[in-house]
Amino acid sequence: MKPQDPCRVLADIAGLSVFSNLGSHPLVKALARVLTPLSPDRASGKDLPRELLEGWAAFTGAFFLYNPGNSFYTALAALTLGDENPFTRAAEGARVPPLLEAVTRVDLSRLGRIARFDVSGLGFYIAAILRDGGLEEAARDCEETARALWIAEGTEAAEGFGNSEGATVFPHGSDWGEALPAVVDYIALRGAGLLGQYHAFYWGARGSLSPVRNPDPVGLSGLSGYEEQRSLVVSNTRRFIERKPANNLLLYGDRGTGKSATVKAVCNEFAPRGLRLLELRKSDLSQLPVILETLASRSSRFVIFIDDLSFESTDDSFTTLKALLEGGVEAKPANAVVYATSNRRHLVKERFSDRPAAAVDGEVRAFDTMQEQFSLADRFGLTVVFTTPTQEEYLEIACFIAEKRGILKAGDEGARKTFRENALRWERWFNGRSPRTAVQYADWVEGGKGFPWE
Repeated sequence: MKPQDPCRVLADIAGLSVFSNLGSHPLVKALARVLTPLSPDRASGKDLPRELLEGWAAFTGAFFLYNPGNSFYTALAALTLGDENPFTRAAEGARVPPLLEAVTRVDLSRLGRIARFDVSGLGFYIAAILRDGGLEEAARDCEETARALWIAEGTEAAEGFGNSEGATVFPHGSDWGEALPAVVDYIALRGAGLLGQYHAFYWGARGSLSPVRNPDPVGLSGLSGYEEQRSLVVSNTRRFIERKPANNLLLYGDRGTGKSATVKAVCNEFAPRGLRLLELRKSDLSQLPVILETLASRSSRFVIFIDDLSFESTDDSFTTLKALLEGGVEAKPANAVVYATSNRRHLVKERFSDRPAAAVDGEVRAFDTMQEQFSLADRFGLTVVFTTPTQEEYLEIACFIAEKRGILKAGDEGARKTFRENALRWERWFNGRSPRTAVQYADWVEGGKGFPWE
């Protein structure tokens, strides 16, 4: 490591403007902390070994906290692509003003130089200073960590390990400023900030999009049965992400038939093309105006997912959702559709007293009440119906799951016959025929031998 290298990196960190957030990131701050004692006006004094040891410990701790298993280069590439700032927000819509583009290009070049800094060489350099100060054990520990960083850097550069997306946008050895068009394309597809890092969200307590850090990984290839229903959801979603007219969807039917799994699987399928899932609880419906304003300001496409939607009465949240779907003064953003699941066809709990024949004050008033209850469901463009599977459909779903998990082997007809017989006993003992019951049965079989009826 050259004596002037720390000063250059510190200058690049201090000079960040558009990407100033990264200068405050714990990993970059820890790097600045370990480099500061090595600047010419600080590289002396009896406290130097202690400062370097503390700084190196802080840097390596931050490195493995925020970037386990990859190189420093990869870590900074990922942080750069995941940052939210005026440039990335403009890039979301693929419309970056020339002045902002010019300033961003300089910042990207700075970040590329920081990413290429020889952190493993820094570790060996610090080890030498520690050894000169009589701290032999600390020096050996520092060298061991530096060697691990050196191996990670070299292996990744040679074989393309680590964050493949970051390596694609910012090839090793390149000037990151020249990659600005690739960065714009990357963000325009995936979104800026958290939208580029996650594909599933919920509406947080602070009134903002909060990422789902461990989303359900269910995919279309993992579902069986209900092909016609899923094809409608897939087709509508494809139209939506292609910016063609698309409908709001109501997935209605019996419990456990895979309505929610279908929505999640379709959204997972289209996530690489920029689709984002926003799950809303019924209690969030009162905040719909704020939610819509937030979504309208982003370029990503959103499926607003409301699971198990139902109402006891036509309350304020009922009216708010009805206005969102159609009929409110403020239009629904073009980049959002609503997908809701429900076990109730008309979404509102219906009472005999609501029906016209039961009216005491005349038929008209009761009929109006019933029409109000029906009006919300009617505003979904498509209603996709999921009914209880037949016995054979249920068994086919259970066998499909078992084959995917390796519980059933192809050609073993004896095992298949026993599996199907026990699947029928299972649904009679427990929750009836449904894909959910089939999954629960497969879970039990996969977990070990023996059944409750034995």
